[in-house]
Amino acid sequence: MSEAFYTDKAKVRAAFERAAGSYDGAAVLQREVSDRMAERLDVIKSMPLTILDAGSGTGYGAAALRSRYPDARVIELDIAASMLRASHAKQQDSAGFIGRLLRRAQPWQVCADVEALPLADASVDMVWSNLAIQWLNEPDRVFAEFRRVLKPDGLLMFSTLGPDTLFELRAAFAGQDSATHVNHFIDMHDLGDVLVRNGFALPVMDMEKIVLTYGRVREVMQDLKSIGAHNVTAGRKQGLTGKHFWQRVEAAYETMRRDGQLPATYEVLYGHAWRGEPKAKPGQLPDGRQIIEFRKS
Repeated sequence: MSEAFYTDKAKVRAAFERAAGSYDGAAVLQREVSDRMAERLDVIKSMPLTILDAGSGTGYGAAALRSRYPDARVIELDIAASMLRASHAKQQDSAGFIGRLLRRAQPWQVCADVEALPLADASVDMVWSNLAIQWLNEPDRVFAEFRRVLKPDGLLMFSTLGPDTLFELRAAFAGQDSATHVNHFIDMHDLGDVLVRNGFALPVMDMEKIVLTYGRVREVMQDLKSIGAHNVTAGRKQGLTGKHFWQRVEAAYETMRRDGQLPATYEVLYGHAWRGEPKAKPGQLPDGRQIIEFRKS
């Protein structure tokens, strides 16, 4: 694993714990991508009864899944307990007094790392993950875990960020020092290979670019901070940077202003695939057990 891709998991957790209170006010991209993912479900004929929302945040996607699949159990899983508490509070508020009295606002929630899911094998019909896996270290480990908890023919649907994400900010930082200031993200074709390598069938990947606009450079940085999207790669700048450093960064970013606005581009990758069954070798069952033939002489 390249150092540029390696993330400090403790810092990821801490960043999202701090961001829970400000997350909903800044998570425009996350909601938009969640909605676009949900539209892709329109063409998939599946009625899951158990859904894992892996990296559920404050519950926006989980609420949409409960609305689409009212008979399903939606399990919200996030690395940050404060995100889960925020989701729980929103559900209680929307349920009203009677709903709370009847315990209709008691979500299924798990605080855990998606690289080590505390769920049983073959226990969910769908894994849904919106803009979460870009913060993780080992794509193979993540997809292996997703496949493990999916039932046979279960569906994985996810979104993540591609390498052109925040290229404007990366360019503004380039040449200012030797540190890593913007996270690096994995290419769409590489993710497709990871899916196949981990036993997923019929993978479909596609990409689109979404551009958010801002009036000032500091507004870009504030939005990233508000959603917990800090730079958490190894090699990141340690400690504070000075006033003159930020002046140079802002001046570089200002050269990209168009029509009075500063762009922040996100390369959004969408993927879905089905849990494939392992192919048995000659003389073996799919789970690896040997077939021993007994013949009458």
